[in-house]
Amino acid sequence: MNFRVLSTLLGLLIGILAFFLLIFTFAAYFFYFSEDQAGAFFESFIYTTISAIVFILWGGKVSEENVTFREGFAVVGLGWIVIALFGALPFYLTGDIPSFTDAYFESMSGYTTTGSSILSSVEQLGHTVLLWRSFSHWLGGMGFIVLSLAILPALGIGGMQLYKAEVPGPSPDKLMPRVGQTARILYMVYSLLTIVQFVFLWAGGMNIFESLCHTFGTMGTGGFSPLDGSVGKYTSAANTSALYFEIIIIIFMFIAGANFSLHYRAMKGDWKVYLRDAEFRFYLGIVLIAIFTICLDLYNSSLYGSMGEVIRHSTFSVVSIITTTGYGTEDFNLWPNYSRFLLVFLMFIGGMAGSTGGGIKVLRIMTIMKEAVYEISHIIHPKKVYSIRFGKTYIPRDVLTSMNMYVIVFLFLYGLGILILSTTGYDFETVATMVVACFANIGPGLGKVGPTENYGFLPDYAKWVLSYLMVLGRLELFPLLVLSLPGIWTK
Repeated sequence: MNFRVLSTLLGLLIGILAFFLLIFTFAAYFFYFSEDQAGAFFESFIYTTISAIVFILWGGKVSEENVTFREGFAVVGLGWIVIALFGALPFYLTGDIPSFTDAYFESMSGYTTTGSSILSSVEQLGHTVLLWRSFSHWLGGMGFIVLSLAILPALGIGGMQLYKAEVPGPSPDKLMPRVGQTARILYMVYSLLTIVQFVFLWAGGMNIFESLCHTFGTMGTGGFSPLDGSVGKYTSAANTSALYFEIIIIIFMFIAGANFSLHYRAMKGDWKVYLRDAEFRFYLGIVLIAIFTICLDLYNSSLYGSMGEVIRHSTFSVVSIITTTGYGTEDFNLWPNYSRFLLVFLMFIGGMAGSTGGGIKVLRIMTIMKEAVYEISHIIHPKKVYSIRFGKTYIPRDVLTSMNMYVIVFLFLYGLGILILSTTGYDFETVATMVVACFANIGPGLGKVGPTENYGFLPDYAKWVLSYLMVLGRLELFPLLVLSLPGIWTK
């Protein structure tokens, strides 16, 4: 491991965060001066800037030969931990979250687009802090490292190592020959969709502040809302635009849960790319089947007065959960068992590869199912040669092995997380769903961590464990797990 290279690259990442902290300092001063939070944001900016300078000065110059996959994995793994650390400073220094453990949990939940919160009332926080909290979703959604590759030529050195280590999915798409160009294209698409959603929400009557927060939370599939009742606050207040807001958010949650490479190709005029993509068809199929069966379950339970309400709430919850956004309009903790546990099943699946969603990913689920069919068929026809493919593309054996290993490790760590957090003494439903909610970057679970509850009741050690699970799930396990191998730190 070249520690000087690692130091320089981490310093550059911290420097980018410092730039955003400066922007929020101006926002706090010019737009929310009466809340007196500009000083805390400026103090956070100073600490972050000094740290960035120290890291860069000690590290020195970076060259192509010095950046290997070791440095790539280390920068990505440590980068997210460090960014969450400095991102927690505004929460802590403003006094809105007086415990640093809680501030770090909230920050990590934001950057990993998890959306789990320790706050019982978010509306008591300052506007700038709430905006920073939601903006962390947007930064983490496409990936902070991908953003850095898009705007920093220095990180283009060894950029493919960083790109592969961070982008979710078994085989990240490289849209252009140079990884920096690919990163810029992804952020261009991401930014354009963000602007479009913001305009739709604002045009529908949502104020600018709430439109920004909900847009950041939607496109980043994070779920932080500036309202105590989340998106359901509009419905409970009998807002005439509530249904409009829900439809817009459903559409953009679904878009954010799909592969952004498909959106780019569609923007170039190839609208049929969605229908040709096997993973997208499977993703759409899961959503439609889940909505249909939950509608039947809710209708039979007589929880709602009309079929229209049933369709409305089931559609929002299904799309929110499978895309790992976590916004809520209803307390699905009160739903019948089938609906509740189907939502938990969707938590494990997550969004498509190359999306901002978490979870195991639709592509891996498809592959496992195809392999299961292959193994059963192989018993009947042992001499027949099979190959797994999607459309006309054959999946190489090493990619299949990698996918299988990912699922095995994911389930093992999930079980280990339940075992560790069972020491908190809470019921199995709460513990089991809080682990998957953080590990798969969902946010709400069942029981004491349901959609109307929070994580503030947990002991500090549990919050640190869950924070680690958040970043572990966001980076798809291996970039962080390899840092525990002694061999990666040796030359």
